[in-house]
Amino acid sequence: MRERIRTDELMDDPALPAAEHDHALAGLARLNAWSRSHRLLWSGIARHAREANAAGRVLRVVDVATGSGDAPIALAQRARKLGLRIEWTLVDNSAHALDVASTRAQLAGVAVQTVVADIFAKPLPCEGDVVTCSLFVHHCERDGAVSALRHMAIAARIAVGVTDLDRTAEGLALAWLGSRVLSRSPIVHFDAIASVRAAFTLQEARELARDAGLTGASLTTAWPARWILWRSRSA
Repeated sequence: MRERIRTDELMDDPALPAAEHDHALAGLARLNAWSRSHRLLWSGIARHAREANAAGRVLRVVDVATGSGDAPIALAQRARKLGLRIEWTLVDNSAHALDVASTRAQLAGVAVQTVVADIFAKPLPCEGDVVTCSLFVHHCERDGAVSALRHMAIAARIAVGVTDLDRTAEGLALAWLGSRVLSRSPIVHFDAIASVRAAFTLQEARELARDAGLTGASLTTAWPARWILWRSRSA
């Protein structure tokens, strides 16, 4: 696919009215649920949770740029069904998004902590055994993406797991169709297409990981048009 084109997404506008933001977040949640993006990092989280629980510890997961918390809330519900003990900390630079995430977590019966932080400016003010991030890297300029990955790695005691869009023609078609079927929000319609055009390809993601110092990171692809980065401290 042609070269990367990053455009500011409408949902990132701090002046966006709260009602429109909430409508867009709801549409995005449906889109993420349809694509089952949350499942892509589950195997690594579950493996480390079983190891920690067997040793008598609770696994601590920090989810960065969490937005409305769709992914960690879905994973927390899955962990609860399986009897895995995991503590969740949700990090975002938007206090409003974290308020939405807290409300959704409460309704889902999931306990979470929230932290407002800028992932670009400096290392996170919290640490976790596993630090995760879903569908955020495409929002970043290249240097910002490298800084964000580096800061995630610093905050992770055991592993970093990141998943994002893969810039492909298939991904663009799926984003156009899914956003219009699953949401009436014009913000979601615009941002879904802008997101794919701004996404990094798998090869570009490898270069980001290298420049961020995530040596030994594994990168794979998954449906629908996603790449997955997983890097353990032992790597």
